[in-house]
Amino acid sequence: MAAATPPRASARSSRSKGQDFRLRKPAATDGPAVTALIAACPPLDANSAYCNLLQCTDFADFCIVAERDGQLMGWVSGYRPPSAPDDFFVWQVAVAEAARGQGLAGRMIEALLARAENAGVAHLITTVTDDNRASWALFEGLARKWRVSLHKSARFERDAHFAGAHATEWQARIGPLPTGGTSSEENG
Repeated sequence: MAAATPPRASARSSRSKGQDFRLRKPAATDGPAVTALIAACPPLDANSAYCNLLQCTDFADFCIVAERDGQLMGWVSGYRPPSAPDDFFVWQVAVAEAARGQGLAGRMIEALLARAENAGVAHLITTVTDDNRASWALFEGLARKWRVSLHKSARFERDAHFAGAHATEWQARIGPLPTGGTSSEENG
């Protein structure tokens, strides 16, 4: 189904929305701020500081940060799975409390998909626990905006994969994504 606003063509400058967010690739120096932001955004699983440094360096093409007035306000990490290169897996989405309710998470994901490194992505995938309403609202909203399907299935089950120590992670598979231009909202 065609989207009214394809993710690769709909990115608008965040400044035009009056939000003054600067979206850019992360750098190693962002590692501590990313770690602090994730810690301030329960129920996100805390990664090690080293993991966040690797994401900010080795996986920078698949991650994005949002800054406002020199403060890190948003983070999305992801990657293209080697076994499914037409997919983009969103690992974590974190938005500072002061920046919530402004559509920042969706804009960061759209800016990631607009990057040349992500040309050819056909599906956006992620995993979310049942009780994470904010994440479900984000991904269901993106599917509606792009006018594509969202399929939900168990990926990592509580007992089989987490030995009962973590809730089941449900996979959301969104797509096929519409094709469009490669304009990007990133501004830095």
